[in-house]
Amino acid sequence: MTRRSISKRAAVVTVTSVLALGTLGTVAATAGPQHDAKPSKKQIAALFDGWNAALQTGDPKKVADRYAPDAVLLPTVSNEIRTDRAEIVDYFEHFLPNKPVAKKVETYINVLDSDSAIDAGAYDITLTDPKTGKKRVVEARYTYEYEKRGGKWLIVNHHSSVMPEG
Repeated sequence: MTRRSISKRAAVVTVTSVLALGTLGTVAATAGPQHDAKPSKKQIAALFDGWNAALQTGDPKKVADRYAPDAVLLPTVSNEIRTDRAEIVDYFEHFLPNKPVAKKVETYINVLDSDSAIDAGAYDITLTDPKTGKKRVVEARYTYEYEKRGGKWLIVNHHSSVMPEG
């Protein structure tokens, strides 16, 4: 091989390598950051089950752990809007002695993206009077707005109100 043909081959290899690296760089640059897949509706529905299970513990702090620190709670049996952890704990301190058990009647889940979803519908909440043991069912409508923060799904907005025609 002549010196000239070696130079040409080296130039071809060099150009090919640069093009290949340039293509890889372009692919990497356009791929963007890795995003989590959207959760399924079933996964979002399970968040309600976790909240309901927290109610069963009777521990207001465990229930409040399901809420983001800046969550807004518009509760079923209180006129006061709760906007921080202390207020949410206070609400559940007064609500949990009624041994609430919630059961969804109708649900509509909208998964917005990999980190947010809304679950809205109707549920029945069975309450037990702590003094008499008498049970009553409260028919209510609800909306839970969830956000995934730090890898954990939390309630950021929760509205629950008694059915107006119940």
